[in-house]
Amino acid sequence: NWGELMSTMLSLQLPDSIHKQLLAYAEQDGVSLNQFISTAVAEKLASLATVEFLEQRAQNGSRERFREALSRVPDSKPADDERE
Repeated sequence: NWGELMSTMLSLQLPDSIHKQLLAYAEQDGVSLNQFISTAVAEKLASLATVEFLEQRAQNGSRERFREALSRVPDSKPADDERE
């Protein structure tokens, strides 16, 4: 519940065009403008954290280990139901 969480009030200046779009999408989603913006910011933060996580994982990767793993996969054609 949003009301049970600690919150910080921010003052934000936006171009009118963005404000109008935000209002329209919030109304379309049936939520307040505040909730819509809060959710959008949370989604952006999750996206950035995911990229950061994947970049860290990629640093631990090795082409040699990847090629070794691929060498253990059988070289066969996909079944008929697996083709596009």
